[in-house]
Amino acid sequence: MRHVHVLGIGGTFMAGLALLAREAGYRVSGQDGPLYPPMSDVLAAAGVEVHEGYERLVHADRVDQVVIGNALSRGNPAVEAVLDRGLDYHSGPDWLARHILHERWVIAVAGTHGKTTTASLVAWLLESAGLEPGFLIGGVPENFDTPARLGQAPFFVIEADEYDTAFFDKRSKFVHFRPRTLVLNNLEFDHADIFPDLAAIERQFQHLVRTVPGNGGIVVNTDDPALARVLDAGCWSERIGFGTAADAAHRLTPDGNDWQLGDWQWTPPLPGRHNAMNTAAALLAARHAGITMDAGLDALSRFKGVRRRLQWRGEAGGVQVLDDFAHHPTAIAATLEALAAEGGDGQLIAVVEPRSNTMRQGVHRDRLGQALATADQSFVLAPPDLGWDVADALAPLGARGRTAADIETLIGQVASAARRGDTVVIMSNGAFGGIHDRLLARLADPQ
Repeated sequence: MRHVHVLGIGGTFMAGLALLAREAGYRVSGQDGPLYPPMSDVLAAAGVEVHEGYERLVHADRVDQVVIGNALSRGNPAVEAVLDRGLDYHSGPDWLARHILHERWVIAVAGTHGKTTTASLVAWLLESAGLEPGFLIGGVPENFDTPARLGQAPFFVIEADEYDTAFFDKRSKFVHFRPRTLVLNNLEFDHADIFPDLAAIERQFQHLVRTVPGNGGIVVNTDDPALARVLDAGCWSERIGFGTAADAAHRLTPDGNDWQLGDWQWTPPLPGRHNAMNTAAALLAARHAGITMDAGLDALSRFKGVRRRLQWRGEAGGVQVLDDFAHHPTAIAATLEALAAEGGDGQLIAVVEPRSNTMRQGVHRDRLGQALATADQSFVLAPPDLGWDVADALAPLGARGRTAADIETLIGQVASAARRGDTVVIMSNGAFGGIHDRLLARLADPQ
C-alpha cells in the first residue's frame, strides 16, 4: 500500500483530497497547524492520522509521495525536509488530477461566491438521479456524510478554486481539473494577497476556459461583466447562459415566493437571490450532464444545504444564532438581504470577523458599512493587528455599527444587544474563536 503524506491537511481542499486518497486505497497521513471543525471532525471520523506542527517531516523515511498544500512555503521545516531528501512531491490539484480525475467527466464550479453551495447542489441532483457521483467540495454538504468521495464513474463534481496551486506552481488550482462541464457563476476582485487586480484573476479564468473541450459546456452567468470579458477572450465550447436580463438564454425571474428559469419554476431550497443564481447554475450543469430539468427540480425540495452556510447553531434566551461563511462584502450583503427577506419581528444582528487575507488588508473596507446596512445592528471584530480602522469603515452605520478588539468583548456586546425574537448571524471564513457556542452560553446564562 503506497503511503501519501499531506502537508496542510486541515484545509478544506486538502482534507477532501486525503479522504479520496484513503478511499482509493492509499495509506494517508498528514500534518498541519491546529485544526478546527468541520475538517478536524471529518478527518477524525475517517481515521486519518494527523500530526500537529511542522517542526519535522513526519514519516520522512517511509512516505512514497508528499502532497504539499498552497499555504506552505519555502522555509517551512517540513517542506525543506521534502526538498533536501529528494522526496516525490506534488501539489494537491496536480495529485488529484493524476490519480482521481483522469478519465472522469469533471463538473467544475468556479466563481468568487457560491462555489460550495452550487457544487453541493450539483452533486445532490446527480445523486438523486441515481448516478452516485464522486465529489470534492470545500465544505460539508448536509445531504452527504462527507465532503469528498470517489463515487461511481463517470461524473465527478469539484469546487474549483482560483487560489494559487502551491509555492512552486502559481497557476490557479482549477487549471489542473480539465472539466467537461464548467460553471462560471460570478467574478469579482478577491484574494488580494496573490492577485494585484481583477484583470489578473480574469486571466486565470481564461486559462480555465481554454481547458474545456469543444464538446463540453460552460454554464455562465451572463449578467456578470467580468465573465463576459473572460469568454470574449476566447471560448471553444457550448455556452449555456443564464441571468436576469431580458435577453438571457435562460432567464431567471422571481415569481412570488418561487423562482422561474425559462419555463421551469421552483420553490427555493435556500433563501436569497444569490442562492437562486446558485440553484439555476446547478440545474443547468446537471442538465448538461444528462439530468432532465424535471428530475432536477424534483430533487431540490430534498436539498438540505451546506454546513456553515446559514447553518442554525442553536437558540438561547429566545435568540437564534446562525453561522455563515460570508467574508467578502458582496457575500455579507447577500446573506443579510436573504435573512431580511424572510421577515420576522426581531432584530437582525450581524457579527463579522474580517479574517480573509483580502479583508485583513483592508481592500474592501470602503464597502463594509454598505454591506452591513441591512442589519439592525452590526458588530465587527477589530483586533489591534488588523492595520485599518474598522470603526471608520462602520461610520455610515452610526450607532448601529460597533467594534470590539477581542472576542470576549464582542460576545458581551452582542449578548447585551440581543433580545428575545432576534436573529444573530455570525460571518467568518474561520473558526472565529468558537464564538457560536460561547455566545449561546452567554445568552442562556446572562452575567
